[in-house]
Amino acid sequence: MRNSDIVADNQTSEYDSTRLPAEQLNSSCFCSSLDKSALKSALSCELHDNMLFELIEERCPYLFSARPVFISRTQADRIEEVVRALESVIELPAYQELVLADAPDIAKRGANGARGVFFGYDFHPDGANLGLIEINTNAGGAMLNAAMAKAHRTCCLDDTQLAQAVLSGAMFEDEIVQMFQAEWACAKRASPLRTIAIVDTQPQQQYLYPEFILFQRLFAKNDINAVITDPSELVFRDGALWFGELMIDLVYNRLTDFMLEAPESRALHDAYCDDAVVLTPHPQAHALYANKRNLTILSDATTLEGLGVPQDTIDILVANVPFTESVTTNNAERLWNERRNLFFKPVAGYGGRAAYRGDKVTKRVWQEILSGEYIAQRVVAPGVRAAGTADSPETLKFDLRSYVYNSRVQWTAARVYQGQTTNFRTPGGGFAPVYSLGDEEVNAELKAISEAAGSRSCCANDCK
Repeated sequence: MRNSDIVADNQTSEYDSTRLPAEQLNSSCFCSSLDKSALKSALSCELHDNMLFELIEERCPYLFSARPVFISRTQADRIEEVVRALESVIELPAYQELVLADAPDIAKRGANGARGVFFGYDFHPDGANLGLIEINTNAGGAMLNAAMAKAHRTCCLDDTQLAQAVLSGAMFEDEIVQMFQAEWACAKRASPLRTIAIVDTQPQQQYLYPEFILFQRLFAKNDINAVITDPSELVFRDGALWFGELMIDLVYNRLTDFMLEAPESRALHDAYCDDAVVLTPHPQAHALYANKRNLTILSDATTLEGLGVPQDTIDILVANVPFTESVTTNNAERLWNERRNLFFKPVAGYGGRAAYRGDKVTKRVWQEILSGEYIAQRVVAPGVRAAGTADSPETLKFDLRSYVYNSRVQWTAARVYQGQTTNFRTPGGGFAPVYSLGDEEVNAELKAISEAAGSRSCCANDCK
């Protein structure tokens, strides 16, 4: 990043040595870098086809943030370090035995080689460390982020860095296809992967339905016939899973019916249990990774030590996984008294549903928590991103979502929002690209910003 790319805003960019340089840049840069024309092009399957862009504008206008999010290279490295530490524990036989002991039978059966696509590790930045708030096994947004990467023209990257950022979207798409091919190969199927069903409940009504279309197009480019369907439209017969007259090789699972218990999931349930289809992600993946009760294990040094986890791995997890415990009658009084520093989440919840910040919990809600199955997690504040304008500044929150496959971070995006949890309903919010920058580099530029004077823009390019 060049010093000439940024000039001062003397009202909003005061240098603060107590914060990480990337945090200060998030609070200083008011440039709007999302190029709508480039986004239209990225979402089009052919020239002048604006159907998907118009669908997003109509149904989910706050899907893409106009501004990027900055993290330090130290934080980017820490994300990878934490992911590797977590996955090394989850692969331990002792951990799996502990977690699967009370799991449903379908989670105990092997997945016939499939690892699970798009694990989502969600973090809040916490200075030099991170706060892992949860792990998801059907994390949405990957294809949307690949498209978005082609459409940001941020002022804070030089020409080479910007070209690399735009190219990264296409590279991520290639990696996505390779990931599904790898799942097929892991399942040791003899024939090539030819058909995929993208499955969710009433998919056309889902908020992220535009992403399903992007997946369908991507698979078609790679000679894979993909259909988007509700699980009730699938049929298990003659030892195979069918959508009409199309035999399905692999199911890309976006259901929140994680254990395939709903009547509508019966055909998929039976096909999976009969090894007639490759299902990814699958019930065992959810049980091992995404059950929120697992965080009580992954954040507790004593439990980890008992599982035989090496001390250096324990140190990484204790520093970056906020301490979490199950809510019980035995600790209810203490947790109530400590609630302002806690976040309460249902064990089987997803998408922020029925989750409560402790300082907002009423006596009535507390009784609901006690009567349900909840965890209490130490609060780690989300990141903060400047919004509004330099003359009328506002702030939004953000978290970081890392998409992971086979223990490797494929992509990290931010979700910018206002409110208790991410919602994609916030003007100025939505998915944002994440750029990692060297601490010393950003630090020097921020000092230059604070020492310069007069400009009403934070960058020389004056992108608005």
